[in-house]
Amino acid sequence: MKVSFYGHTRQYHNIKEEIDGNIARVLESGSYVMGPMGSEFEAQASEYFGTKHAIGVGNGTDALWLSLMALGIGEGDEVITNANTFFATVEAIWIAGATAVLVDCDPDTKNIDPASIEAAITDKTKAIMPVHLYGQCADMPAIWDIAEKHGLKVIEDNAQGIDGNGDTFKQGDRSDAVTTSYIIQKNLGCFGDGGMVFTNDDSVNEIIRKLRNHGSPARNVHSAGFNSRLDDIQAGVLSAKMKHITEWTDKRIGWAEVYDKELAGCTSFTRPVKTEGYRHVYHLYVLDVKQDRDGFLAFLQENGIDAKTHYSIACHKQEGFPWGKPAVVAESLVNAEKNADTCLSLPMFPELTQEEVDYVIEKVKEWDAQQG
Repeated sequence: MKVSFYGHTRQYHNIKEEIDGNIARVLESGSYVMGPMGSEFEAQASEYFGTKHAIGVGNGTDALWLSLMALGIGEGDEVITNANTFFATVEAIWIAGATAVLVDCDPDTKNIDPASIEAAITDKTKAIMPVHLYGQCADMPAIWDIAEKHGLKVIEDNAQGIDGNGDTFKQGDRSDAVTTSYIIQKNLGCFGDGGMVFTNDDSVNEIIRKLRNHGSPARNVHSAGFNSRLDDIQAGVLSAKMKHITEWTDKRIGWAEVYDKELAGCTSFTRPVKTEGYRHVYHLYVLDVKQDRDGFLAFLQENGIDAKTHYSIACHKQEGFPWGKPAVVAESLVNAEKNADTCLSLPMFPELTQEEVDYVIEKVKEWDAQQG
């Protein structure tokens, strides 16, 4: 049997009429960028997310650096973020001209460690950029308390965490902006590149709307800006999919519960640690492998299971780091480096079948038994 890592095609076929209908509406409208469908999806997303504003942009990376710029963060400023994240998080800080300060993660949840954040604050620190890694929200109450204490801005990177929340907060409650990516791999993904910024700040909304469209507040009026707009066809795809996101998240949670139950007796790895009361949306279901992670990965792939690693090289150890641009690496990144060495992601998407999940569990248990 073969088990894919993604279920994109299945998902498309499940709601094909809705997606195709929205695409047809866009094509017939003749307005493909900054058109009616884009505005409609922004309103839909804002209502769903519960923020005052939702601004569609070209991709998740742009959402991050445009948010930094809108908050006045750039040259000479420091932004604290995870060392164990997709490279785009750090890349966006450099694009904005600021200095990335990489700190350690919590050894259990793998999310950014609030104590490490506070230890890394200097007089140059202007913002904290927590990542909701693997689909579980970071400890936003603790992070917000630190930000308020030191007068810092907070930008949430929720590219992996849409539809997630904490027991006492939802995303956007304790931040100046929330950014997301809509690339197809995400829990809510389009058929190309796409991103969005959510905010309750009128100024951030106004600035990003200008910056994304060549600095233009109105036709033929321009200041310095960029070209980063969510096109209407992608907005149409996302509008159709957003109606199903809660249902899809619930299915992910259900499969995670099956994995948790059936793999509970295994000893060669630990399963994901969920914070009590949080809605973990399981963008990824990541095992923490105690030894021979690469051998485990090869075993699964040889048996037709498309397992992967996220992210097996921490940002500060990437070949191009730091591109000659300024960066600060925290004194200890022991947990982030361990996470890179031991992470292994099992297939996780709503359209998995019981037969596929049973087969993954069977092979994982087979490997575990071989480890003695």
